Amino acid sequence: MNCVDMIREIKDAIGTGAVTIGSRTTLSACARGEVSLVLLSANCPSDLVSNIVEKHPEVVLHQLAMVNRDLGTACGKPFSVAAIGVKDAGSSELLTLEGNLS
Repeated sequence: MNCVDMIREIKDAIGTGAVTIGSRTTLSACARGEVSLVLLSANCPSDLVSNIVEKHPEVVLHQLAMVNRDLGTACGKPFSVAAIGVKDAGSSELLTLEGNLS
């Protein structure tokens, strides 16, 4: 999926589904078992990735080609976003993404 399609899918999930935006809220949602997919920015901190991999192996991790500033813009936020947790994809196709991190 190219970057433009990914941005469209993220906006669709935010508008029609349920997502968490930001690393802290995404980690909390993972701990509660609410998230099935986590989208990570290309420059996501490695400690966040290792934390999710170690503590929540059931969660699918997909690293995007866009950096955190671009991911924040895609979410409609005026700040950088390192992680997005997908609770409900709504009418988007985000849950069809396969994990590309272990």
